[in-house]
Amino acid sequence: MNYRTRVAVVYLLGFFIDLINMFISNVAYPAISHHFQANVEQLAWISNGYIVGLTLVIPASRWLASRLGARRLLLLSLMIFLAATMGAGTAHSLAALIGWRVVQGLGGGLLIPIGQTLTYALYPPSQRARLSAIIMLVGLLAPALSPALGGVIADNVGWRWVFFASVPLAALNLLLAALWLRREKSALPAEKLDVGGLLTSCAALLLILLGLTLLGGNGTQLIGALLLLAGIATLLFFIRRSLHKPHPLLNLRLARLPLFKISMLIYQLVPGVFTGVSLLTMLYLQNQLGMPATQVGELMLPWALAAFLAISLTGKKFNHLGPRPLFIAGCIINGCGLAGLTLIGAADDRITQIVCFALMGFGSSLCSSTAQSAAFIDIDNAQLSDASALWNINRQLSFCLGVTLMGLLYNLLSTLQPASAAYRSCFALAALSTLLPIALCLRIDNRRIVARLTP
Repeated sequence: MNYRTRVAVVYLLGFFIDLINMFISNVAYPAISHHFQANVEQLAWISNGYIVGLTLVIPASRWLASRLGARRLLLLSLMIFLAATMGAGTAHSLAALIGWRVVQGLGGGLLIPIGQTLTYALYPPSQRARLSAIIMLVGLLAPALSPALGGVIADNVGWRWVFFASVPLAALNLLLAALWLRREKSALPAEKLDVGGLLTSCAALLLILLGLTLLGGNGTQLIGALLLLAGIATLLFFIRRSLHKPHPLLNLRLARLPLFKISMLIYQLVPGVFTGVSLLTMLYLQNQLGMPATQVGELMLPWALAAFLAISLTGKKFNHLGPRPLFIAGCIINGCGLAGLTLIGAADDRITQIVCFALMGFGSSLCSSTAQSAAFIDIDNAQLSDASALWNINRQLSFCLGVTLMGLLYNLLSTLQPASAAYRSCFALAALSTLLPIALCLRIDNRRIVARLTP
């Protein structure tokens, strides 16, 4: 096994562990609720706490890597993650559990950008499409396995072991990183830490995440809207400040690169929106059509199979076709699946349900895997750490924003229409929203990209 493959294995295992921890605890909510006598809004912070920690630490990842070295920082993050995982599994109060989840997110939040920077630097642009396909397959596998694995663990050995299950994988990743990653020459960075930028970015991200969370709750919309507006204002201040500093915390000028910018926007408009639609669909099928949770959960199987095909197609055809036709095809197919949801009117309409989920799985995954492959084509190795941090912040916010926007849309429409009609209106508007990324794709210089990838 050559060196770059070893680095890729360390990164992909860390990515898998991070995703597992993001999804596996959800299935243990009933047991945790019973143990701590917690309500749904309190339980939501078990996941939100992890996402908050994950998102807040990412802006500082480049500076920390330059100060400590990528290898040492990766080992440190894995040790923090392991300690926090043990703390979460042994927590004796809900507040302690949420606190340990935040710390767990701080450790896990460094695994992805640092590992991604190390890995992408070893692969030339012409080989990054296949690498991105593997990354997306891991991203598909973890959410698909997490609920089933978490359910088996929670039912048989207790909810605490849902957290302990990550310990062997994290310990293995720590061992592999210690053995495989090369030691770096210790060199202090030329620039100092942008403390003002770090505080401003963390405040902006925290306010936005809190605002989005409260905006989708019951009775907390006003304070959520105020926090969100405060977060956006703080973010705009951070952006303006960073663009005028010679050595900012993050190089936001990278967002001006057309392909990087379009890839981030498409991630918001397709996978992000799908996250919100998926939640509404689960509620519609169970609450309105009376389908049991097992049957609804089974619909993720055709979704996962179609997503696997789309990701494989991206890995094989990206260099030859370029991003534009893959983006456009993904948007159209995903839009057809979203529009098809409006035709589901009965629980026994299984064929329509399966077709819709398969179309959404193929279309949204084609867009997300193409975005992952295209985003870093024009990024120099020296800028990979900044680009990776920006990409992962955007990815985290897309999931929160998609759920919040679709939830707000449903709450608004449900005051004007019956519940079933409001759901279908949301699906129709989500289908129409796929026209926006198609318009963005028309600005991509596809011929130049193909010429660069297939010289």
